[in-house]
Amino acid sequence: MYQNIRHQAHQARVRQELGLKRLEINSISANMADSPVTGVPPLPPRYRFRDLILGEYASQDEDRVQVEFYVNENTFKERLQIYFIKNQRSSLRIRLFNLVIKLLSCVLYVTRACLDVDPSKAKCHDCTITPNYTWMEINWAPLVWVNRSSPITRPIWGIQVVVAIISFLETILITYLSYKGSLVQSVFNIRFLLEMINTVPFIITIFWAPLRNLFVPVFLNCWLAKSALTNMLNDLNRAMQRSQSALAQQVIILIATLLCLVFTSICGIQHFERAGKNINMFDSFWFVIVTFSTVGYGDITPELWVSKAMVIIMICVALIILPIQFEQMAFLWMERTKQGGSYSRQRAESENHVVVCATQLQTDVIMDFLNEFYAHPKLQDYFVVLLAPSELDNNLRRILSVPLWAQRVMYIQGSALKDQDLVRAKVDDAEGCFILASRNEANPAAVQASVRHSLCPVSPDFSHTLSLTVPQERCAGRRLEDEHTILRAWAVKDFAPNCPLYVQILKPENKFHVKFAEHVVCEDEFKFALLANNCLCPAMSTFITLLLHTSRGQEGQESSEEWQRIYGRCSGNEVYHIRLADSKFFGEYEGKSFTYASFHAHKKYGVALVAIGKDEVTGIKLNPGPKHIMRKGDMCFYMAITKEENSAFILAKKQHEKEKSKFSTQPRSTRTHSIIAGAGTVALELQRSRPSNASNHALLSPPHNSDKRPSIADVMETFEPEYVPIPLDEPSEDEADQHDGRGDVAVLDYVQDYPPVQPYIGYTSMVCHLMKEKVPFCCLQLNNPCQHNNFEYAHHYKWPNKSIIVAAEYATPGLYNFIVPLRSQCRPKRELNPVVFLLENLPDERFLEAICCFPMVYYMVGSINNLDDLLRAGIIHANNVVVVDKESSKAAAEDYMADSGTIVNVQTMFRLFPSTSIITELTHPANMRFMQFRAKDCQALNVAKLEKKEKEKGSNLAYMFRLPFAAGRVFSASMLDTLLYQSFVKEYMITLVRLLLGLGHTPGSGHLRSMRVTESDLWIRTYGRLYQKQCSSSCEIPIGIYRTERKPLVGMEATVRPFQRRKTQRRRKDYFDEETRSQNSEREQLRELVKSRVKDLGLPEEHYGNHLDDDLHNRRSSLSYVLINPSDDTRLELDDVIYLLRPDASVPCASTPTDPDEISLQEDGSIRPAPRNRSPENRKPQPVMDPDLGDFHLISFV
Repeated sequence: MYQNIRHQAHQARVRQELGLKRLEINSISANMADSPVTGVPPLPPRYRFRDLILGEYASQDEDRVQVEFYVNENTFKERLQIYFIKNQRSSLRIRLFNLVIKLLSCVLYVTRACLDVDPSKAKCHDCTITPNYTWMEINWAPLVWVNRSSPITRPIWGIQVVVAIISFLETILITYLSYKGSLVQSVFNIRFLLEMINTVPFIITIFWAPLRNLFVPVFLNCWLAKSALTNMLNDLNRAMQRSQSALAQQVIILIATLLCLVFTSICGIQHFERAGKNINMFDSFWFVIVTFSTVGYGDITPELWVSKAMVIIMICVALIILPIQFEQMAFLWMERTKQGGSYSRQRAESENHVVVCATQLQTDVIMDFLNEFYAHPKLQDYFVVLLAPSELDNNLRRILSVPLWAQRVMYIQGSALKDQDLVRAKVDDAEGCFILASRNEANPAAVQASVRHSLCPVSPDFSHTLSLTVPQERCAGRRLEDEHTILRAWAVKDFAPNCPLYVQILKPENKFHVKFAEHVVCEDEFKFALLANNCLCPAMSTFITLLLHTSRGQEGQESSEEWQRIYGRCSGNEVYHIRLADSKFFGEYEGKSFTYASFHAHKKYGVALVAIGKDEVTGIKLNPGPKHIMRKGDMCFYMAITKEENSAFILAKKQHEKEKSKFSTQPRSTRTHSIIAGAGTVALELQRSRPSNASNHALLSPPHNSDKRPSIADVMETFEPEYVPIPLDEPSEDEADQHDGRGDVAVLDYVQDYPPVQPYIGYTSMVCHLMKEKVPFCCLQLNNPCQHNNFEYAHHYKWPNKSIIVAAEYATPGLYNFIVPLRSQCRPKRELNPVVFLLENLPDERFLEAICCFPMVYYMVGSINNLDDLLRAGIIHANNVVVVDKESSKAAAEDYMADSGTIVNVQTMFRLFPSTSIITELTHPANMRFMQFRAKDCQALNVAKLEKKEKEKGSNLAYMFRLPFAAGRVFSASMLDTLLYQSFVKEYMITLVRLLLGLGHTPGSGHLRSMRVTESDLWIRTYGRLYQKQCSSSCEIPIGIYRTERKPLVGMEATVRPFQRRKTQRRRKDYFDEETRSQNSEREQLRELVKSRVKDLGLPEEHYGNHLDDDLHNRRSSLSYVLINPSDDTRLELDDVIYLLRPDASVPCASTPTDPDEISLQEDGSIRPAPRNRSPENRKPQPVMDPDLGDFHLISFV
C-alpha cells in the first residue's frame, strides 16, 4: 500500500516539474482505508510530510477535483531570443554593436603596443624586480608581461576591462539563448574560446592586481569582428529587403579575411620580436606586406624562432583560407545549388519551414510565391524548401543566389514520390507542403495536334472527326499534370500524415482525388466562375486579384495622375479576421445587428465588415443581414488597409459644428485618415462623436424639380418586427408575356431547383433557374435549324437581353462553372443573359446533357478568327465576349509567344466591333500590355514607366496600372495562385472567395451584385452616404466602386513642346493630321468589310455602322479602374458601378416608408418610421424590395 502511495507521489512530482497540464483527482479508496496497518513499519520521516500532503489532505474531500491550466506564453528567455536572435532589426543592431566593440578592442591593443616601447621593463604589477624567464635562449618575460602601469597606459587598461566585461556578458547571454541541448558543442566553439581568452584575463585583473600587466592576445578579436560582419551582412539583407549580389558579399568577406590575416601577422610578429630586435608596428607591417606579396626584400627579418614559426603558421593559414574564399566567390553558390542539398534535422527542429513541390520550377511562379509568402510579417522566419525533379534554370538559380533569398530558400532536386527525397526536405517536420501544377508546360501531344489542326481548317463536316482526337490530345497536358499532382499529394500524405497540404488542381473533375487535403484550389473552377462574374459585375477579376495580393497601398502614390494614386491606395485593402470580443473595431457593437456594425465600423474606422463566421473556417456568411445580432464569439471578416493588430489608434480633437436648422444638422466629418506608420502599420484617427444612435444624416436638395427634400434613414441597431423580407425573384407584371428566348412569345417556364446533372464528381450544387423540361440537343446548337425551330443566326432568336459569347477551344466540365453564376437563383428572370459557346470543336454528349436544363444556353462550332462565325453568334448584339485561353497555345516554342494568337484575334475583334466588351484570358500576365495596342500612345508609355518604378520598389503586382487590367478586360489564371498562398495564413480565403463568386453557399449567406449610379442617384453625393442608404434601405453592404473616367485623347500632339521651333511643330502637326486621316480611312475600310459580310449573311445592317466611330473614340478616350473599400468621403460620379453584398432572400430587411403618416421626426433631427399600431384595415400596404423594380430611396418630407 505504501509503495503505491510513494509511486503516486513520485509521478505527481515529475508532472509538476515538467510543467505539463494535468488533471488530478486526489482521493483515498475505501479498500485502502479499511486495510490493516499493524505489522507495517512506519514510513521514514522524509516521506511522512509528503504522505500528509498527498494522502491525508486529499481524504478530507474525496470528491474534490484539482484542475490546473497552463497557458503557452512567451517566457523571459523567449523574449530575449526574439530581441537578440530572431528579430532581424534588433539582432542587426546587436551585431553592429558587437562589431564596434571588437574593432575598439583591436584599436586599444595597437595603441597600447605603440606606447609600450621598452620591453625590458616588462614585469608584473607592483613588482620591484624585473624577472628573467630564460628558456631555449629566449627571455620570455617581455612576452608574458607588458607595461600597463604607466600613467599613459593605465586608462587604456580601464577601457579594455570595460570592453572585456561587456563582451563576456554578451557571449554568455548569446550562448545561453542559442543553447540547443549540447553543452560541449556550445563550449568548445572557436568563437566562444576566443571570447574567453580575450575577456577572462582582464576580468581576473580586477580582483588580482599582480596579473594586471599580463599579456592578452586581444588582436585575435579581429576574427570575431569578421564573424560579426558576416552575420551582420546577412541580417542587413533580410532587414533592408535588398537583393544585393552574392558575389559582392563574398568580395567583402574575402577582403575581411585578408585583413584579419595581415593584422594577426603584424601583431603576432611585433609581440614575439619584443624579446629580440623589438621592431615597431610599422616595421612589422612592412615585413608582412613584403612577405605576403612574395617580394621579400630581406631588410627586416625575424630573429627569434618563435617569430619565424609565427610567419610559417600564418602563411600556411593564408594558403588554406584564401583559396577557399576565392572558390566560394567563384563557384560555391553555383555548385551548391546545381543538385540541391538537404535540410538538416537540427534546422527543422529549431526553425519553421514549408516545402514546395512541382514538376518544373518556373521563375514567374516561384517568384510570385516567394514575394507573396514573405509579404506577411509572421512568415519572415520561415524557410522555403523547393523540391522538383528538374534542374533549376540559370535565371532562377541566379535569383536564388541573392542573399535576400539565399538565406531563406533551399533547392533540392528530387521527387516527392521518393521517401528519401522527402526525408531530405524534412516534410514530416514542415509547417505545410504546397503542391503546384505546371500549367504552362508544353506537351508533345498538344504540339502534334496543334500542327495537324493548323493544316486542316475547321468545318462542320471535318469537326466531327477532329472532336474525337484533337481535344483529347490537347487536354492531355493538363490531365497529365493533374495526375502528377495527385500522386504527389498521395505520396506526401502517406509519408507525413500530419503535414497540411495545399494543392493546386487544374481540372475540376480531378478535384475529388485530393479532397483529403486541407486546402485545394481548382484553376478551371475558379477561373470560369470569375469570368462569369466579370460579365455581371465589371472588373470583378481585377477586384479579386487586388484583394488577394498583399500590398501596403503605397503603389502609385508618387504618380502625377490622381486616378493612379487613389487606385493604388485602395488596392492595399485585404481581408482580415478578428474575434468580436478581442476587437476594437467591432467590440462596441456587441448586441447590435450586423448591418449596423458594418456601417458604423466603416464610418468610424474606414473598414468594411463583409462576413461573419463561427471560426476561421466554418459557418462563414457574407452579409447575413440585420437579423444577425453580433456576439462575442463571432469571427468578423473585414476589408482594410491593414489588420487591426497592426493599427495605432489616435484620438483626434472634437470638431464642433453649428446646427443650420431645427430639423436638420450638418454632418460631421467621419472620414478615417489612414497613413502607413512603419511596416504595415496604419494610424487611424478616431472622431469624438455622439453616441452611434444620434443623427448621422443631412437633408439634401431634391434630385428633381420638387419641393420635397429626400433624406437617408438611420441604420437600425437591432432587428425590429416592422422589417419585412426582400423577395429576390418575384415576377413582375410585365413578365407575364416575356420572351422565352426561343422564337415565340410565351410565358416563362422556369423553375428554381438544383441542376439534375452533375458535371463532375465533387461539384457543389447550387439552386439555379432551370427549364421545366430539358431542351433537345438539336435546339442547343445555335445555327442548326431543326424540327423545333428554323433559326440560323443569333438575331433570329430576338432575345430581350444582350448575349454573352464564350470563345473556347473545346467544351470542358469547367465551363459548367461559367453557367451557374449566370443562372443563379439570386438573379431575376428578366435579367438573364443568353449564353453562346463558340467552340472550335464539337462538344460531347456529356457536356450537352449538363447544359440542356438551363434556359437560353447554346453552342456553336466556330472560331474567333472567322468573321462569319462571329456574326452568326451575334457579336453585334453581344454584351460581353469572353475569350478563353487555348490549350494548344502553350505548345509555342517561345514561352511568352503562347498568347500571340489570342492577342492578335482580340485586337482584330476590337477594331471591328469596338462597342463590344471583350474579356480575354492570357497565359502570361506580362502580355497584357499588348491588349488594344496603339503605337505612340503617351498614356500607355506613362503607365509603362510607372510599372518599371513599382518593380524597382519590389511591388508584388507591378502590372496593376496597365489599363486593360485596371478595367477588368484581361485576366490570367496565374493571378489565382495567390489564393492558395494566402490560405497558409488565412485559412478562410478559399471559402470566402467561393461564396463571393457563387461557387458555394452557406445558409443565410448573401451574394454579390452590382448597381449603376444614375443621374437620379447623384443626390447621395458620397460613398459614405451611399453606404448608409444601402444599409438602411436594402441592408446591402457596399464593398467597392468600378469607375470610368473620360480623358482627352493623348497622341502625337502631346509631344509638341512650346519652346520648339515652328517648323518642327508644323511638321509634327502635319504628321499627326496624316495619321488621323489614315486611321479614319482604315476604320472606313473595316466598316465596309463588316457591312459586306453582314449583307451576304442576310443580317440586318441597321445595327452596325454609324456608331462605330463614337464607340471607338469613347473606348480610347476613357479609362476604368476599381476602388476597393474607398473612404466615405469619396465622391460618387455618374455611371459608377457599385459592388454590393446583398443578404439572402430569407433575411429580413427594412421596409421603406413612403407615407408621411408613417414617418416620425426625432428630437435629434433623425427620421424614423413611426410605430405601426394602426389596425389592419387602416394600414396602408408597405412597399417591398424587388430587384426587378430597382432600389427604393428613403424619402422624408419637411
